[in-house]
Amino acid sequence: MYCGSCFRDNALAAELMARGHDVMLVPLYTPTLTDEKNVSRDRVFFGGISVYLQQHSGIFRRTPWLLDKLWDSRLALKLAARRSIAVSPKSLGELTVSMLKGEDGYQRKELDKLVHWLQTEPAPDIINLSNSLLIGLAEPIRKALRRPVTVTLQGEDLFLDGLEEPYRSASLKLIRERVGSVDGFLAVSDYYAEFMSDYLDIPASKMHVVPVGINLEGYDSSRPARTGPFTVGYFARIAPEKGLHVLCEAYRLLRERGDFPEARLEVAGYLGPEHRDYLSGLEKKMRDWGLADEFNYRGVLDRQQKIDFLHSLDVLSVPAVYKEPKGIFLLEAMSNGVPVVQPRKGAFPEMLERTGGGILVEAENIQSLAEGIMQIGRNPLLGESLGRTGAEGVRRHYSAGRMAERALEVYSSILHGTPEGEASKAMAELA
Repeated sequence: MYCGSCFRDNALAAELMARGHDVMLVPLYTPTLTDEKNVSRDRVFFGGISVYLQQHSGIFRRTPWLLDKLWDSRLALKLAARRSIAVSPKSLGELTVSMLKGEDGYQRKELDKLVHWLQTEPAPDIINLSNSLLIGLAEPIRKALRRPVTVTLQGEDLFLDGLEEPYRSASLKLIRERVGSVDGFLAVSDYYAEFMSDYLDIPASKMHVVPVGINLEGYDSSRPARTGPFTVGYFARIAPEKGLHVLCEAYRLLRERGDFPEARLEVAGYLGPEHRDYLSGLEKKMRDWGLADEFNYRGVLDRQQKIDFLHSLDVLSVPAVYKEPKGIFLLEAMSNGVPVVQPRKGAFPEMLERTGGGILVEAENIQSLAEGIMQIGRNPLLGESLGRTGAEGVRRHYSAGRMAERALEVYSSILHGTPEGEASKAMAELA
């Protein structure tokens, strides 16, 4: 799948490299997948197959490293990834706890492999783990390399809250116990910094905000003139928490009005096997409402297809029912001149206040969402204005360049104990 966290980490690493810094972007579990140039290393650590085998059988915790290469190869991992295996937190509680235990977990051998490899590479100035679910690696790496370790916070609370007990409580306890082994935390939004400080008991002195940024290459806010039906778009993972069902209900309200123009609801994004029934249920509802011909799921899109898809929209809405911390889909839409309508929750308010690229509505209120979309449907000039303003705002506040500048300020302050603003000479990002 195209993963928002992979996009963010790859964009940051690529921008740092472009500025002359030495960066190692190291995949864990499976190779990373992005729709832009991938700058990650070829080697994958904590190979997903090895992690699974070691979790469920003591034999594989003792196999020679040379033998492990059979199932740790990129080919084997790519073949496994193609199966689109469900990654529901409900089935991964024991594995999550084991990984958070670090040296005391079943994947100790994989940790040893990673540390051994890092010790053979030029010593990095700083190590950045891509989320708090990897915090069990922090102290062993910190001790082995004698370098500071930071952790990016970018949405893992959704996974943690989905764990069944006793694994949820055990996981939170393990993360909180390991906060002291981390030199700094980088939250992707103001909202998430405040939320995760309380959620994981992170001291304010260790919390930093590095707003998410995107690679703007190829994105064009001067869209072709729109013709045909008014097109409402959704571009995100197809999952209940992202709120596609809310958007479908709001669209139905709009179509029941006699004064709403001819319209379509276009949908794109990754569909995991565990959510196929969810999409099928929505397609059935659209048929029952007599709207089947106006609903279209386009599947997963590559970069050019994504740009073309966004340029075909009059408005985009992803009315997430949880407090979204990143909202990369909003940045992609606005940077291509598409106005957005979003619930007033999570990181959405700060993103729209900074960019001016859309309308905020009441959270989880179908009527309010429909009215927000209606404003743009009735007033094309408003949509055009919001699209232009949003595109300028993304380039000013949420570019990969701005993200890199801010990350360098934080890394430097941790490395040197100086005010945030002096860049360090080399970084290592583990994703």
